[in-house]
This record gives sequence, structure tokens and C-alpha cells, in this order.
Amino acid sequence: MLLSHPPVKSARSPSSGADAAKAPQKGRQTKSAIVDAALGLATQIGLEGLSIGAVADLMHMSKSGVFAHFGSREELQISVVREYHVRFEEEVFLPVLQQPRGLPRLQAMFHNWMHRTSVEIDSGCIYISGAVEFDDRSGPVRDALADSVRAWLAAMTRAVVQAKEAGHLHPDADEHQMAFEIHGLILALHYEARFLRTPGSIARANTGFAHILARYGNPGALLPAAQAAPPPPSSPSSFPPV
Repeated sequence: MLLSHPPVKSARSPSSGADAAKAPQKGRQTKSAIVDAALGLATQIGLEGLSIGAVADLMHMSKSGVFAHFGSREELQISVVREYHVRFEEEVFLPVLQQPRGLPRLQAMFHNWMHRTSVEIDSGCIYISGAVEFDDRSGPVRDALADSVRAWLAAMTRAVVQAKEAGHLHPDADEHQMAFEIHGLILALHYEARFLRTPGSIARANTGFAHILARYGNPGALLPAAQAAPPPPSSPSSFPPV
């Protein structure tokens, strides 16, 4: 007679299955918290100052615990750059999509950029400090920084082109030159306000933007009314078309 085997109980209880399902989510939350702490640290000491050990101390974690989420210091730095890009996009770029295309959108973009810059006078800008640290170096961290800045400048240049197409700027306005000058205002503002502590730097930057619009603007253009922008939505990984 064949012996029938009793049913074998699984060593994995229902609760263990639920715990396993929660593990990836917990891991993502921990990694997000590490990146958030690392970004805050990087704005103060720069990307080059970041280390697995420094972030582990800040998070009250072991070095191996932090390392397990990134695998290298370089990947930690890149994750910080990407997170900064997402936040910049959410605060500066995405809200302007509620504005009409043309000069109102370009003005809103500069206004949002100025607002973020006024905060970063105290905390620091990863784009600017990172450019100083990595301008003469090659590698994935520099590439991540450069790609983020190029994406933002391309979005601003598109806004200038649309303002020209809407008749708000002179037909022969050079969009690349205008975007270059606007970018230059922000760089000068950081240098004057953060490094030299020059009083009135923000007002001068705003005056500089007004002068740029006066040079390139079409005085006879009828501008659509600007709209109040709602809170920014969740951000994709790169700037969408404006």
C-alpha cells in the first residue's frame, strides 16, 4: 500500500509574503530619504564633498547600509544631481505651462527662476557649484550635470522662440543670444549676492531682465493676460515641450 504523505506546510506564512511585498517600497523610501539628505549636504559642501561615510553619519546609518542603495560614491552624486533637476523642474518650469505661450510664459519662467535663486543665495545651487567643481573633468557626474543644465536652457530657448512667433519679440531677435543674456543674469546674481554679498543684487537682476525685454521686445505687441498658476504637478525626468 502506498503511503500518503501529509500536506506539507509552507515555511512562509501569509504575513511573511506581505512583508516581502513591502520590502521594495521600504527600500525606495529609504533611498529617497538618503538622496534628500545628500542633496541638502551637497548644497552646503558641494558634490565633491559628498561621501558615503558623511551621508551615513547624517542618516545615522552604517556605511554599508548607504552603499547598498547606490553601489558607489559616483552613483550617489548622480542621484543627487537628478533629484535637484526634478525639484528645479517642479518649481521653475512646470508652473509656467499654465501661462499663455509667448512673453507671459517667458516672464513667468524668469520670475520662478529668480524666486528659486533668491532662496539658493543661502543654500547654494548645484548647477553652479557643480559647474565649478566639474568644469575641467570628465565622467558620468559631469555628464549628468551638463545634461540637466542643457535641458533647462533648451526649455528657456523654446520659450523665447515662442515669444518671437507670437509677435511679442522682434522678428529678427536672436533667441540664443537672448537666452544667453538671461542665463548670464542668473550667474551674475549668484556671484554678486552669494559670494560678494552685494546689496540690491536681486533688484539689479530684475532690472537687467527688463532691459533685455526692452531691447528684444516688440512695442506694439498685444500680450495675453497672465494666469495664476496652480501648484506644480509631479515632474517627469526631463523638461516637456513648452
